[in-house]
Amino acid sequence: MSRVEHLNKILRALQSGSPDVEASALISEDGLMIASALPAHVDEARVAGMSATLLSLGTRAATELERGDVKEVLVRGTDGYAVMVAAGGGTLLLVMANAAAKLGLIFLDMRRAVTDIAKVL
Repeated sequence: MSRVEHLNKILRALQSGSPDVEASALISEDGLMIASALPAHVDEARVAGMSATLLSLGTRAATELERGDVKEVLVRGTDGYAVMVAAGGGTLLLVMANAAAKLGLIFLDMRRAVTDIAKVL
């Protein structure tokens, strides 16, 4: 099994283990999609680019506000959440969850997925 197949398997397991998770992706810091479990109608390149931009802005804001290294970026909309966490090796894990999601559980599941991703990378 290739590394991309392993990564896709981890993302699918994240979604199947967390009913509130609607989509997930592993994205490079420079905005390239590495692996994804996104709905068919979602443009992967656009999601990757926006996620990298948000991480960059979050990093700059944390630096300017003297908050240390960015651990996560959270976007809350009326229809749910987009959560990004550093996944190591110059990557970030993006999870999109519904509005009823329990964020504590989402972060726990994401940390577990990041551990598994680090083993593959």
